[in-house]
Amino acid sequence: MRQSNRGKILDAAVAVVQRDGVTGVTLDSVAAQAGLTRGGLMYHFRSRDALLKAIHHHLAEQWEAGMVDAAGKTAQDASGDERLAAYARVTTQSSTRAELSLIIEAATHPDYMKPWTKVLSRWTPPIDEAASDPEALARFVARLAADGLWMYESLTDEPLPPELRQSVAEHIAQSVVNVAGPEEPR
Repeated sequence: MRQSNRGKILDAAVAVVQRDGVTGVTLDSVAAQAGLTRGGLMYHFRSRDALLKAIHHHLAEQWEAGMVDAAGKTAQDASGDERLAAYARVTTQSSTRAELSLIIEAATHPDYMKPWTKVLSRWTPPIDEAASDPEALARFVARLAADGLWMYESLTDEPLPPELRQSVAEHIAQSVVNVAGPEEPR
């Protein structure tokens, strides 16, 4: 099946972020990367801001699709422990420069953060219970460990061998059930 121009543009935009950082994203740079004219790109995205919002949605959707694959079900159909275990397992893929740059940018831009927050709210436990409930605290610590694994290779020059990365992710995923005990599906 042929990829739509919209998908082609979003993949090209991510490639520009990977190569040049978020500041490198211009309508012209993305159009050139996608092999389109500026007008062809503007048919789908009227402004740089609209393009950046769409990039965040695109990556958040890919991230969630990975968690659905890891859990074997949607967030709605999974228990809290299954959701958090899937979240941990998805961390077997380290962050790319593009993902890390975009997440950092999103932290200070509410419109860019919305798609990430929606995914997080479906797949990770709420933190408000962590201060008063030991099981909620254990789940929150597992989430922090998963986040750390995702960022590890971005912060060090020591890449993890794939087998070790997988073992660490699985250890985090298993710790959710082992520490907190089995949870009833919601």
